[in-house]
Amino acid sequence: MITAASAEEMFNLGKKLSPLLRRGDLILINGPLGAGKTVLAQGIGSGLGITDVTSPTFVISRVHKAALPMIHVDAYRLLDTDNPNLYIDDLDLDIDNSVTVIEWGGAESARLSEDRLEITIDRSDEIRRVDIKAVGERWAGFSL
Repeated sequence: MITAASAEEMFNLGKKLSPLLRRGDLILINGPLGAGKTVLAQGIGSGLGITDVTSPTFVISRVHKAALPMIHVDAYRLLDTDNPNLYIDDLDLDIDNSVTVIEWGGAESARLSEDRLEITIDRSDEIRRVDIKAVGERWAGFSL
């Protein structure tokens, strides 16, 4: 369990994670509204040399071009649909050639890859508690 007392610490956590990433990596970030999911994604982007990461809430996904491209998805609006799996598939994400970061990424997003990081942010008080679960062979032995 990692703790982050501020948005800056969440950003730095993402930046610390970014050197470990490569094409095809899937990162699912979950937590309540205001937990710091987008700030964590901004830190990941910053570590990849991307400076314009904003929440894709209304456009659902954004592709950020860089030496290692990043796809940033906000699946929040898809979760209330009758078939979120279908809508995730309709996004036509090129996850094999990018780092893909999905906010509100549940089971419908987890099925995109057997290898992924599942990040859960608990913000039940001022200190965020961040749990990173490494799933699959790609992340065997992962520690941060």
